[in-house]
Amino acid sequence: MKSAELVFIPAPGRGHLVSTLEMAKQLVDREDQLSITVLIIKLPSETKVPSYTKSLSSHYASRIKLLELSQPETSVNMESDTHPINFISKYINSFKDRAKDAVADIFNLSTSVKLAGFVVDMFCTSMIDVANEFGVPSYLFYTSGAAMLGLQFHFQSLISNERSAIVHNYLDSESEVPIPTYVNPVPVKCLPGIILDNDESSTVFLNHARRFRETKGIMVNTFVELESYALKALSDDEKIPPIYSVGPILNLGGGNDGHGKEYDSIMKWLDDQPNSSVVFLCFGSMGCFEEDQVKEIANALESSGYRFLWSLRQPPPKDKLQFPSEFENLEEVLPEGFLQRTKGKGKVIGWAPQVDILSHPAAGGFVSHCGWNSTLESVCSGVPMATWPVYAEQQSNAFQLVKDLGMAVEIKMDYRKDLNSRNPTVLVKAEEIENGIRQLMDSENKIRAKVRDMKEKSKAAIMEGGSSHVALGQFVETVMKI
Repeated sequence: MKSAELVFIPAPGRGHLVSTLEMAKQLVDREDQLSITVLIIKLPSETKVPSYTKSLSSHYASRIKLLELSQPETSVNMESDTHPINFISKYINSFKDRAKDAVADIFNLSTSVKLAGFVVDMFCTSMIDVANEFGVPSYLFYTSGAAMLGLQFHFQSLISNERSAIVHNYLDSESEVPIPTYVNPVPVKCLPGIILDNDESSTVFLNHARRFRETKGIMVNTFVELESYALKALSDDEKIPPIYSVGPILNLGGGNDGHGKEYDSIMKWLDDQPNSSVVFLCFGSMGCFEEDQVKEIANALESSGYRFLWSLRQPPPKDKLQFPSEFENLEEVLPEGFLQRTKGKGKVIGWAPQVDILSHPAAGGFVSHCGWNSTLESVCSGVPMATWPVYAEQQSNAFQLVKDLGMAVEIKMDYRKDLNSRNPTVLVKAEEIENGIRQLMDSENKIRAKVRDMKEKSKAAIMEGGSSHVALGQFVETVMKI
């Protein structure tokens, strides 16, 4: 069999790169004749490739190559777009010539390896054009869940069929939307903000889905046992390319990621706590709250009486596409005396080694923004969730977890803090937060047994003969037919 090579193009950002590299590892482990080149697109604000990439062992170094693309001569202004997806789509598109030249250089040097195709991220669909120029198939690696993929296809289909009036009716009402990949109709208030905005960003988002249909197959970071209903709906739609449920694809190695001192302090504190006694609060790389909401969370935690570990981040300047940062002085944002009163029972941190915290025996519940990676990490650790979505598709994920899967409790499913939201952010009061935490930490809550069961199923899915193991084998077989 002739050796084959895939070119992976992840979207900028650590989460997308980590998922891509974990996917690449699984593929080369399954097929000796397959190698992978990952083309890395860095944001202008990034000074170096994340340290995680250094963890690629020598075993992979010869078969997974990382190639950082240089910045295009004509740059895209990060501040010129009001919505991140507009910027990121234009930014990735500006790298098409760089990607084309890089791939041409690689295969001009090698006559023994065949270019088998491109695997593009869900935000990198413009790179399908580059694959077409080389005359090779393109595949999609969808880093969110199957239900969300179906939601994106559903609204793209409505727009494409010139049924935009239907979409407008949805968005102008308090109604619920039937979507094939969700068991229950989805309330309009739980749709992704980008759908609700109904502007240029919405068009860009749905155009990605239109291009998904051009691919030869879609790998989704999920597994049959978790999203059987959604996956069946996708496979029953003849207008959607073949779906390969290959998850959970996660970097479960954890580690301090350059935060050695903080890491040791966090893990030592957890070691001193009883099993399943700690509620962990973390809202993702972009998750942060204003001072009034921080105080409500603090009051809820103190009043609940539960042990807690809280990842608290400082919001960036308003209207800036920046990540949250660390607080220099936590006492300035927390209620007076809070840290003293909860000393020993609670710990407030900035950066959090989320995987290691969730897999620690002391972790008893997870108040989460419901990002898909975080959802999978929680499931694979067997830790139940309380949903508090913040942005992107997280409201839909929260709805699916609470209503369709019965694997989470609700704090506020329709909370949103989108960067460009025209509506003021609602303040979630301490009583509502405390109620959600109490339900989450209730040892008699039925969701605990469901999550424990799904933890075992997630392990089985990727073992030999498991659903995701089989699907990955089918994908490899498709790729190697060259």
